[in-house]
Amino acid sequence: MSITIYGIKSCDTMKKAFKKLEALGVDYEFYDYKKQGIDADSVQRWVGTLGIDKVLNKRGTTWRKLSDDQKATADTDENAAIELLLANTSMIKRPIIEGQIENKHQEQPVLLCGYDEVEFETTFT
Repeated sequence: MSITIYGIKSCDTMKKAFKKLEALGVDYEFYDYKKQGIDADSVQRWVGTLGIDKVLNKRGTTWRKLSDDQKATADTDENAAIELLLANTSMIKRPIIEGQIENKHQEQPVLLCGYDEVEFETTFT
């Protein structure tokens, strides 16, 4: 099993996710995109698989600080929204969990966005 959890270390939601993964016995690598940045390929892959509405966090202060024009553009142009995510990593919903898990002796891809305790239990047990 090879799992990476992407996010910001100080985030309360991330802390819940770390605790849950540890309780489930899941080994993971942490990638702090606030400090390390994030590449366009990863963000495009997440948006392509999960959808921009799932990946773009509109509840945070970074989104609220955007101009109305920036918000409108992000709502109508996925590429513009991805550019905003790359420039403002705080707007990426946390956590993003990506990797491979073993299920019935087969490697299976996993890509989760946001913290959902039931989804974590279903995916990792």
